[in-house]
Amino acid sequence: MKHILFGGDGFVGRHLAAKLAEEGEEVLVVDIAKSDLPHYGRVRHLTVDVTDEAAVRRVPMSPGDMVYNLSAKMLSPIQVRSKRHEFFYPVNFHGTKHIIEAMDRAGLDRLVHFTTDMIYGHTLTTPMTEDHPVAPLGEYGMSKLETEELAQRWRERGMRISLFRPRLIIGPGRLGILEKLFKLIDANLPVPMIGSGRNPYQFISVFDCAEAARLAWKAEVPNEAYNLGSLNPPPVRQLLGDLVRHAGSKSFLLPTPAWAVKRTLDLLDLVNLPLMDPEQYLIADEECVLDVSKGARQLGWVPRYRDEDMLIAAYDEYRAKRLGQPLARAAAPLPAE
Repeated sequence: MKHILFGGDGFVGRHLAAKLAEEGEEVLVVDIAKSDLPHYGRVRHLTVDVTDEAAVRRVPMSPGDMVYNLSAKMLSPIQVRSKRHEFFYPVNFHGTKHIIEAMDRAGLDRLVHFTTDMIYGHTLTTPMTEDHPVAPLGEYGMSKLETEELAQRWRERGMRISLFRPRLIIGPGRLGILEKLFKLIDANLPVPMIGSGRNPYQFISVFDCAEAARLAWKAEVPNEAYNLGSLNPPPVRQLLGDLVRHAGSKSFLLPTPAWAVKRTLDLLDLVNLPLMDPEQYLIADEECVLDVSKGARQLGWVPRYRDEDMLIAAYDEYRAKRLGQPLARAAAPLPAE
C-alpha cells in the first residue's frame, strides 16, 4: 500500500508527506511543482496537473492505496470578480472530480479531502459545528462546497471520504494575506480592524492539519466532515496587540465601523480594485469559531498550537526573510500545553 498525495508538494502536503515517510510508509507526491525538500530522499514525486484529466488517469494507483487531495487554489492572490470562477474551479472542483474518477477506475475507495470553513458563509450559530447551514459567499467557498457534494455522491457508491474544513492555515512557508498585516506593523502604521476587534479570530496550524489527515487514515477514513481550528481563540484586539508588542512596533490598532468598511470594500470589488476577497471581509467582525470536538471524539485529534504563537511565528519568519536570515532562525510555534 502506498499513500498518494495530490498537491503533496504544497503547504499541508509537504508536512504530511514527511510525517508518513518518517513512519516508514511508501509515499507518492503528485503535484505540478517539486520543491527542494529533504524528504524527497525517501518520497517519490510525479509531476501532474490535476486539471489534466488524462494525466491524472496515468498516476499509478493500486487497490488498497490511500489517497489525499490537498491540491487547491486559495484566496491569495486576490482575484478580480470576473476571474474568480475560472481561477478556482479548474483545480478545486474539476481537479477533485478527476482524482475521484481515476480512483474509481483503479479500484481505490479511500480519500481524505480538504475543503474549507468558508462553505458556511455567515455565522448563524456559534461555535459552528459541522451541521451548521452552508451558504458560501463567493466562488472559492462554492467551489469547495461542490466538491463536498461530489464526495457525497461517491460515498453513496461505496467510497469512504473524510472531509476536513480548516480555518485559515498558517505555518512555515506561507504568509498569504498576513504579509499585508506584517508590512503595516514593520512600517509603524495604524492597523485597521473591521469592527471593534472584540470578536475572536481562529487559525489552524499546518502541523495540526497534517496530523488530522494522518489520523483519518488510521481511523479507516470515516465518511464524515471535520472542522479544523485552534482551541480558545483570543479576540482580534488581543491577538494583534500581542503581535505589535512582540514586533516592537509603534503601530496602534484602529477600530472601524464594520458596515462602512464592508460597503467600501464592496465598492472597490465592484470596480475591480479588490483589497480583500468578499469571503474574507464579509465575516471579519463575526464570531467565526469552529467547534472541533468532533475530531477529538472520532479521530483522537486535538489541535496543539495556539493562535498567538502561530501568528508570532509567522511574523518572525517574515522578518527573517526580509533580513536575509536563514529561515531556521525564524521562531517556530510551540505546542500548547
